[in-house]
Amino acid sequence: MTVCCWCVEVAELVVDNCRSSDGEVEGLTDEYSELEILSMVNIGLTSLSKLPSLPKLRQLEVSDNSISGGLDTLAEKCPNLTYLNLSGNKIKELSAIKVLQNMKNLKSLDLYSCEVSSLDDYRESVFELLPQLTCLDGYDQEDNEAPDSEADNDDEAGPPGDDDEDDDDDEEDEDDEGSEGDEEEVGLSYLMKDGIQDEEDDGDYVEEEEDDDEEEEEDGDEDGVQGEKRKRDAEDEGDDEDDE
Repeated sequence: MTVCCWCVEVAELVVDNCRSSDGEVEGLTDEYSELEILSMVNIGLTSLSKLPSLPKLRQLEVSDNSISGGLDTLAEKCPNLTYLNLSGNKIKELSAIKVLQNMKNLKSLDLYSCEVSSLDDYRESVFELLPQLTCLDGYDQEDNEAPDSEADNDDEAGPPGDDDEDDDDDEEDEDDEGSEGDEEEVGLSYLMKDGIQDEEDDGDYVEEEEDDDEEEEEDGDEDGVQGEKRKRDAEDEGDDEDDE
C-alpha cells in the first residue's frame, strides 16, 4: 500500500484494514513531519522497526496486527508519543514492553487481548515497569475508568476562541430568556390593568344607571305632585259651583 506524497502536511492519517508491504506502509516517510495521529489497525504489521521518524506524533494505533517486538525504536522516532495502542498483538512477555521505559511522555498504553495481559499481577507489573504511565487498558492504577483520550485531544485541538464563542452564545440565550420574561410580565401587567379599567368602566356604568333611576323617580314625583294639584283645583271649582 502506498501513501500519496502530497499529504505530507496532514496531522492525522488513518490507513486501517489496508495491507502493509513487508511490515511497512509504503510512502509513509519522515516527510510527514506534522503528523500527530496515526492509525494502522489490522494492516499486517509484524514490527514497528520500519516506522519513519515522526517527532510530533502523539497517538499511535496499531491494534490487531502481529507485532511481537521491535518497540525499541519508538523512543527515538516518536519521542512525544503519549498514547500507544498495541491491543490484539502477539506480545507475550513483559520484556517486550520494557523498552518503553525510555518514552517519558507515554501516559496511556493498551495491551488488551495480548497474551501478556493474562500474566499474574499483570497490571501491577506493568505500572511498576513503566512508572510514567497513568492509564493501562483504559483504567488507572486504582482501576478507575480513564477519560476518553480522543475526546480530550479534540478539546485540546479545538480552534482558539471556540470557548469564548460558546460563552457568548450562552449569554445571548440568557438575554433572550430575560427579554421573554420581561415581555410576559409586561403583558400580564397590561392585562391586569385592562381588567381593572374594565371594572372601573363597569362601575361607571352602574353609577350612570343609578343616576337615571333617580331622575326617573324624581320625574315621577313631580308628575304625582302636579296630578294632586290638578285634582285639588278641580275639587275647589266644584265647591264654588255648589255655593252658587
